[in-house]
Amino acid sequence: MYDDYGAFMPGERLRIEGSANGPLTGKTFAAKDVFDVAGHPTSNGHPMWRETHPLPNANSSAVDLLLSAGASLYGKTVCDEMCYSLAGDNVHYGSPINPTSPSRSIGGSSSGSAAAVAGDLVDFALGTDCGGSVRCPASFAGIYGIRPTHGRVDADGVVPLANSFDVVGWLAKDPSILRAVGSVLLLDESLNISPTKAIFAEDAFARLPAADRAIIEIAASKLIKRLGLETIPLQLAREGLDHWYSAFQHLQALEIWGEHANWIKSKKPSFGHGVRERFAYAAKLATADRQRYQPVRANARERINTLLADGNAIIIMPTAPISPKRKASGAQVEDFRRRTMGLTCPAGLSGCPQVSLPLADAASPIGVSILGPQKSDEILLKIADDMAT
Repeated sequence: MYDDYGAFMPGERLRIEGSANGPLTGKTFAAKDVFDVAGHPTSNGHPMWRETHPLPNANSSAVDLLLSAGASLYGKTVCDEMCYSLAGDNVHYGSPINPTSPSRSIGGSSSGSAAAVAGDLVDFALGTDCGGSVRCPASFAGIYGIRPTHGRVDADGVVPLANSFDVVGWLAKDPSILRAVGSVLLLDESLNISPTKAIFAEDAFARLPAADRAIIEIAASKLIKRLGLETIPLQLAREGLDHWYSAFQHLQALEIWGEHANWIKSKKPSFGHGVRERFAYAAKLATADRQRYQPVRANARERINTLLADGNAIIIMPTAPISPKRKASGAQVEDFRRRTMGLTCPAGLSGCPQVSLPLADAASPIGVSILGPQKSDEILLKIADDMAT
């Protein structure tokens, strides 16, 4: 397969045919290079990780489920270093090009997965999402993406980043394929909700630059009208989304350092700009920070669960601002990260599912999101599929 976008891991040849009789037979997929595939290295976005870990002797659970359902695996995709980035950059393996908007970043950390889907190299791709790593690339590439309910997709055989926030997600151009993949991967009984209200998260829309906000507010209003829902405008975070983001940032960093500190201290890997600074920041945090921010997480979860408790509401919000230019300065990228993670952290803090839908009429790719109560993933996928017809 010719990869014009730098989506796939360089030098890696991988193709595994799926079963002949399954719901996904005839479909092709790629897996972010944090998913184990038997006999093939897992790099986690860093060559030293690849060199210091043995070859997997089994597939990750998600890969096995998809192969059994008939989908064929066509390769492993580039991701940001250790998945600790939304930038879509990797100093070791290259930065995948955004097929939909080549002058703009495709975002990360599931950068190659988004590029492979947007560039029509595969029908869908697996990614992981801790702080927005599926939702942001989906938005930036003008495709669909889902962060499912925390724990509803088996993460066995996937390199962790921050376990209490990590989920296995996926991306597709066709919402019917996004939905079909969900029918294979989602575990446990689903929650059957019947939304009559759309909570219009005003504080989320306010985080966008003015031009982005005007575009996405119109699109969100059209979506709500098509769904026939009553609009309920309100502030999602009474304390402010920056307060929620600060808690997410600290708690995520504590978990990441707890997960990877021993390897980093012993192997002393080199990291690119941004990732290097975030690991240095994580190393300085103390247990007291966890005690300080856990109540904020609990309050955020309670707030969202209360808003969605009756099963008659979904939250409508931007997925992210329009992606920055590929040559944006470091300061611009960090400001963009702050704005973006204030939008992505509600799902992470609450454990709720979120689906990003592309706006077809936007000059640059941007997505609007629907967020529902835990285990309402199937309903959100159905809404996304229905809205495309």
